[in-house]
Amino acid sequence: MRRLRPRHPDRPPARASVRHPLRRLRREGRCLMSFGVAASRTPRDGFARPAAGDPCPCGSGERFEGCCRPALHGTPAPTAERLMRSRYTAFVVGDAPYLSGTWHPGTRPEELTLDPAQKWTGLEIIDAEGGGESDTRGVVEFRAAWRCGADRGVLHERSRFVRQAERWWYLDGRIDPD
Repeated sequence: MRRLRPRHPDRPPARASVRHPLRRLRREGRCLMSFGVAASRTPRDGFARPAAGDPCPCGSGERFEGCCRPALHGTPAPTAERLMRSRYTAFVVGDAPYLSGTWHPGTRPEELTLDPAQKWTGLEIIDAEGGGESDTRGVVEFRAAWRCGADRGVLHERSRFVRQAERWWYLDGRIDPD
């Protein structure tokens, strides 16, 4: 049985609401799972560095040089799904400037740093709606496996994208859309 401690007179009473699981993980100092809430403590050191001829981290089956590498080096992604894949790869390689640069200015956080202890280990695209070369909006649903120390999990997100100024932008995502 759990013992209740008396409330300190200078502290407000605890809320009865359910806490969001990502806030709990952040409070406990553990790794976060969301692409949109990727948190950190250290610079780029410790991230994967795929060679041009390696399989692309996004799992497309193509080589890195012909898949996500061009996007990470400035070539706009032609579809929302390609942008999603390149953003996943940016998390794998720790490319925070690319993530910020492909996040829509209206929803982009002021600061984005990445945790090299958080390892992204696989991407599965579940569904894509719109998001083609002639579309203006797109939705990509995916599952991304991760590990951080002994912790492991899968991020399930439904991400929204918009095409403006002849390029795709990540708007936001709904975690665990089921």
